[in-house]
Amino acid sequence: MTESERAASAPTALEEAVGVCRAAAEEGITVRLAGGLAIQYLTPEFPPRGGDRQDLDMAIESGDRRPLTQFLSERGYIGDKNFNALYGHKQLYFQSPTTNRSLDVLVDRLHMCHTVEFKGRLGRMPVTLDLADLLLSKLQIVELNEKDAQDVLYLVAAYPVSEGDEPGTIGLGRIRPIVGNDWGWWRTLTLNLDRIIDLACGDGKTLIPEGGKHDAVGQLRAISESVEATPKSMRWKARARLGERVRWYELPEETPHH
Repeated sequence: MTESERAASAPTALEEAVGVCRAAAEEGITVRLAGGLAIQYLTPEFPPRGGDRQDLDMAIESGDRRPLTQFLSERGYIGDKNFNALYGHKQLYFQSPTTNRSLDVLVDRLHMCHTVEFKGRLGRMPVTLDLADLLLSKLQIVELNEKDAQDVLYLVAAYPVSEGDEPGTIGLGRIRPIVGNDWGWWRTLTLNLDRIIDLACGDGKTLIPEGGKHDAVGQLRAISESVEATPKSMRWKARARLGERVRWYELPEETPHH
């Protein structure tokens, strides 16, 4: 088989990721898609946003760490032994020798500029992280880029923002307590909502997918209004006095893989 024939027969990044989730489920291991691939899976009616070289971002709970490591190694994925020994309590890293894609597995939470806890919430959706958790995972990025903004617009164009925390909705009941108790989270999330709304109403109009079921900008405004109306804790108010004079987010560390 030639190189081009091999490339043509290889699964796409999304097919590979979904295949891992489904095969793992048959072994009793709960794995969920995170990041841009999760949003691509959830919005099949919109043009795919990511290229096919992208990493496979996934999420598990700590109880599945050992079974997943065994499951992946049995399927030829090669773990980064040093990285997994040092950081395996929060993240695992594997590489596929056949597709050459990296597989990044978050354990219990996403911890970057801010933290999104998903432990106990992986059963809410069949293949991906919960919609509100996916949205939060994008809105916690301090240096949000256009691809992240488009992911957010895809999500809110395809799924309803609603009160409560029902699976299949972007639940305000999930978002409000996080921003009402943490000024830093609130600051980053509100800055990003304003940025994305400005972008979508200006030069970035084309980032909104055609044929969405919902008004993307209207839904972002609804989140923004809900966040502003959320009661703020004493901790929030104490931190608010310092404002932006003190850095309110963490700087994500890039750890090299071997």
